[in-house]
Amino acid sequence: MKFGTAYLAMACILATRSHNQEVAAFTTRFASAPKAPTTVRNTNGVFYRTAAPLSMTAESGTTDEEDEIARLRAMAQKLRSEAASLEAEQAEERANVARMAFEKFDDNSDGKISLDELKAGLEASLKTEISQERVQKLMDKFDVSGDGYLQLDEMVSVDQFRNQLEAFSREEKQIAREAVISAQAEEEAAKQAEARLSLLNDKEPTQTDKFVSVLPYLFPLFDSLQFGRYFIIENADNPLIGLVGLLFAAYRSIPFSGFLAFIALNTLSNNPSLNKLVRYNMQQAIFLDIALFFPGLLGALIAGVGSMAGFQIPQAINQGGSTAIFGALVLLVTYASVSSLLGIKPDKIPVISQAVEDRMPTIEMFDDEGRFIPRQARQEDEKKKDDEKKD
Repeated sequence: MKFGTAYLAMACILATRSHNQEVAAFTTRFASAPKAPTTVRNTNGVFYRTAAPLSMTAESGTTDEEDEIARLRAMAQKLRSEAASLEAEQAEERANVARMAFEKFDDNSDGKISLDELKAGLEASLKTEISQERVQKLMDKFDVSGDGYLQLDEMVSVDQFRNQLEAFSREEKQIAREAVISAQAEEEAAKQAEARLSLLNDKEPTQTDKFVSVLPYLFPLFDSLQFGRYFIIENADNPLIGLVGLLFAAYRSIPFSGFLAFIALNTLSNNPSLNKLVRYNMQQAIFLDIALFFPGLLGALIAGVGSMAGFQIPQAINQGGSTAIFGALVLLVTYASVSSLLGIKPDKIPVISQAVEDRMPTIEMFDDEGRFIPRQARQEDEKKKDDEKKD
């Protein structure tokens, strides 16, 4: 079929070239034909030059051109007929080859080839063992009816089966190469993630980490004792209260203890080598201590307004409010401490826990070389990726 098509194309090219040559020759003959003489006449003293009518010898040239075109068309039609005949012969030959292969493969002569018959026939013809999976892929490829068998009109030659098997082999090798490349990329990504994880200690806390993570809550607890003075006075004989009093006295004996504690916690909480639970509790302790500022400010404003208005807040209300604030802070510290000792992040404190979570550094905040990426740069990078996805 390919030979016939090529033969027809070549004949058409030759025919077109012959036609162009004939037309060129005709044009040359017509152009070189002698022209009729011109005449000059005088009209009112003005001379005009006029050409004689053209010769009609071109008519014979036009007839020759039409004959040549008709001859070329007849030749092209003949070539098309020969190409169609050759294609029909090749199709018949392929059908005979397929029929012979079908009869050879159909061991039980039931008029159809099963999967096992196809496997046995191909292995005998190709002198090699073929996996059941590939034979099944061949069956799926050529079984047009989808009944699980090859009928005579679905059968192809052994060479076509071989070519398809080679195509399957190339496809499987390509898939294997892509799988290797993907596995290497995943391995490289895992190594990078592990390297970045080593920069940011997000591992499970050890027993030491759990204990250390509780210590930052002493900072807001000591600052809340100003609200718990009434409760402490009433329970001065309690050994636990006495221990807290001793610790508070030692804490206050250090100059600028509150300021130094704040600076220390804020600095250490940004150290990525510390365990995440420790860093989280340091930040949360700072936020709890800041939260104590607002009740004191509110109490001072109310007292100032009352003094200007000429009334004073009853002692019972002042004492009850202070004790309630101290009690709430103690409950929050107790919850955070117990959770931390159990290795659970204490992130259930309203408002404060979410604010702390927003400040905690994550793996995405560092590049592959361990450098911190500012928030604005990360947002711009995320926006750029979103724009690329939309495009």
